[in-house]
Amino acid sequence: MRCPACGNPDSKVIDSRPIEVGNSIKRRRECLVCQKRFTTFEVIESVQLVVVKKDGTKELFDRNKLLSGLLKACQKRPVNAEEIATEIEAELHNTLRNEISTVEIGEIVMRKLKEKDEVAYVRFASVYREFKDIETFLNELKQLKKED
Repeated sequence: MRCPACGNPDSKVIDSRPIEVGNSIKRRRECLVCQKRFTTFEVIESVQLVVVKKDGTKELFDRNKLLSGLLKACQKRPVNAEEIATEIEAELHNTLRNEISTVEIGEIVMRKLKEKDEVAYVRFASVYREFKDIETFLNELKQLKKED
């Protein structure tokens, strides 16, 4: 951070405090050359995730859509859908990519649900994998049983 008085790029942080509103930090700094003190504000830059759908269209990531699907799968189950949605959203942001496909999101959801609750996993899988008949459903259950 350049000193506003002398332009020197080197300063030291004297005090840091989170700002109550938003994800930002207020820092009090001191220039290492002229000893002038000044205040800076740092804000976390959030990158908007773009979801690439199966048909190639793109739209902004919508946490509510993710949560809606999780709530349906976890209905009447001892699983916190909100917590899982937060974990998944964090994982998506940690990929450090701007675009992610619905297929990748679906696989992450499947993995998380499989870890937390097998019934919720099967419910989600039945929609996500578009089970056409009882045979497809049974094959998924057999696969799940083998992995145990």
